[in-house]
Amino acid sequence: MKSGSDLPAMKKIDKLVLTSFLGPFIVSFAIALFVLIMQFLWLYIDDMAGKGISIFILMEVIGYMSISIFPMALPIAVLISSVMVMGNLAERYELSSMKSAGVSLLRIMRSLMVVSVAIGIFSYVCSDYLSPLANLKFKSRLYDIRKQKPALAIEEGVFNDDFRQFIIRVGKKERDGETIRDVFIEDQSQLGRLRLSEIMADSGQMFTTKDGRFFVMNLFSGAQYQEPNPTRLRSDGSTGAPFIRLSFQSWTKVWELSEFEMSRTDEDRFKGQRSMQTIKEMRQTIDSLYREIWEQRRDLAEEMLATLRRLEREPDPKNDPVEQERLRQDSILRANWKPGDPPLPEPIKPDLPRQILDKPLAEYSQWLETFEPHRRKALLQDALVQIRLTKAVVERRSDQVEYRRKEAAKTGYELYAKYSFAIVCVIFLFIGGPMGAIIRKGGFGYPILVSIIFFVTFIMLTIMCRKLAEAYILTPFWAAMTPAVVLAPVSAFLMWRALNDAAMFSTDRLDRFALQVRRYLEKRLLGS
Repeated sequence: MKSGSDLPAMKKIDKLVLTSFLGPFIVSFAIALFVLIMQFLWLYIDDMAGKGISIFILMEVIGYMSISIFPMALPIAVLISSVMVMGNLAERYELSSMKSAGVSLLRIMRSLMVVSVAIGIFSYVCSDYLSPLANLKFKSRLYDIRKQKPALAIEEGVFNDDFRQFIIRVGKKERDGETIRDVFIEDQSQLGRLRLSEIMADSGQMFTTKDGRFFVMNLFSGAQYQEPNPTRLRSDGSTGAPFIRLSFQSWTKVWELSEFEMSRTDEDRFKGQRSMQTIKEMRQTIDSLYREIWEQRRDLAEEMLATLRRLEREPDPKNDPVEQERLRQDSILRANWKPGDPPLPEPIKPDLPRQILDKPLAEYSQWLETFEPHRRKALLQDALVQIRLTKAVVERRSDQVEYRRKEAAKTGYELYAKYSFAIVCVIFLFIGGPMGAIIRKGGFGYPILVSIIFFVTFIMLTIMCRKLAEAYILTPFWAAMTPAVVLAPVSAFLMWRALNDAAMFSTDRLDRFALQVRRYLEKRLLGS
């Protein structure tokens, strides 16, 4: 038990380590978040470019995206900051002073352990509650942006069809941005009545109203050309219509800009996706998928049994017209029989079809050879049709089962990955802390290099295990937990080396081996 005088000193150590950790952690987290945001923005930049979205909508989308990638940015921030803190303490010999005073490395890292556990819990909360909601908002806003029409931009010499049923071309724009020259407009709003409707003007002005609701074009010194569809007969019997040309000094056209405004989509249409579900919802989804798989397999078995029952092993004699007539005559005779009439013969039973063979049965190599050629061909065709139908049913059911199996595997992996990312936050502390104590380097240089190596290893394991889960090689649980299971022994090894004040790898044996090889080569070369 520690004395009362030791407790304030231990609290000072905890305060020193904790304050040294928080600054690098915030900076590292911000850097990791920025890099990941840029990576995701690169994927969606084509969907956002040229849509004229405001800076507020862009910040809203980035905010939703940031929350969704918190669980991925937290582990790398813990790793970098722990390497930096312990590296700084070791580089300034503060760590050695604490150890010489009898304070172990685990005791020095106690406050960091508490913080890393809290960060892991926060990562789990983000994954289970905040990320699904942020993903839902992000996907719905991204969908709104994707279906948003491009921003109105009328350029020189370019045919613009942003306005519905109108095509606009401006030959030249003056520097004021409003005065335009050599204007051409094609009106397609009356194609059913007019074959041609065009407007050409020498000059004009274009501007947007102050409230931003309308776009106005005032054209000067131009003409409007119209050619109606032919609806009446000429004197020679052919159809025709007059060509109309109307000159004007001033012509004004107003377009509403409501079609360029972004509308909000109902978010309920996206709630069924995996990234928008909590752990509870994912478990329900997995249960429903496995239940549907069982139902699909049951339905397939029932369909196959029904198919087998429909197969006729022998032709029904009652379908033969001759046999039907014989049975009908026999039934009439028995219906008209009266007492005193001669006794009736035995009831007529349908005769089974008999096949007269050309040679003994033992001499046939196949069962089909016992049938006549036309009958054999009909049987083969019926069998082929039945096989194709059965194959189509099996393939359809198999595709449905395979789709649900893959969805269940992906959903299961995403479920357990929420736990895995939280656990890795703690594991990375036990990797970064010992690494900083061993390498004795602080700052953002060497620690970031070491952290990137371990984080890239973690990401590679995560991607590989996800593929293995989707290929059914690993269960979703082990696929999600494998990165943590692989890195846990590494953290234990580094912690053991740091507790014993040993280098990460001893080079003494390697130096002795290199010296022996050098002496052997010198002896061989000099001896020769």
